[in-house]
Amino acid sequence: MTSSPPATTSADARPAPRLGPVGSAVHQHIKVLQSRYLQGQSDAVASLARLRRGVGRAPGEVPDLWGLTGTEPLYERYAQGAFSEEEFLRAEDAAHTAVTLWSLHQQSHHVSRMHRRPGPELGTAVRRLTPGAAIDEPTRRRFVRAGTAATPVVLATRLRELVMLLRREEIPLDYGLLADQLHRWTLPGGAQGVRRSWGRSYLALAKPATPAARPGEDRQPLDPTTTEDDTP
Repeated sequence: MTSSPPATTSADARPAPRLGPVGSAVHQHIKVLQSRYLQGQSDAVASLARLRRGVGRAPGEVPDLWGLTGTEPLYERYAQGAFSEEEFLRAEDAAHTAVTLWSLHQQSHHVSRMHRRPGPELGTAVRRLTPGAAIDEPTRRRFVRAGTAATPVVLATRLRELVMLLRREEIPLDYGLLADQLHRWTLPGGAQGVRRSWGRSYLALAKPATPAARPGEDRQPLDPTTTEDDTP
């Protein structure tokens, strides 16, 4: 099923947050792999199939994915001393989760890009599953379950449920931003900030259309929608 074009929201109108090292690595990796997949290159199609086997699993559990998750820039930072071993492991886990979830999201979509940069935050994307101002309670409960996950592993499993819904409706997601948020989730106090951001983007309703101006009236145009392209 193909969803109708998303309505402009206040979340769309905000400038896209600048990506950190984890989000940048994920964005650049997915950008290249996604382009090759959409061109039908056989090695990219095979890579996505292998990546999907890693959804919900830790990086070390699937040796077949070594070299497929785009963590090389993060390892370079670790080798140069910019990351401690603990910081590198957290970054690696976040990147692995984001890239494998994207591979599931992109499955069977051979024309549309399911990773957009800049693109919708998780809350915005989930809210687009329900047209208009109504809130779909089963979807909302799944979203809340993800936000209340106690561990990164549980969070990845619950995000998988949401990604399956987004894939069905062809609703894209900013996986660079998601990767940074997954990384922030593991830091002291970080989960609370990520939950707050997801909640705000979920509750941002579509702006009403501006009525036609009457003669003599001067109306300001609505804020433009953020262009969802593959800028770095």
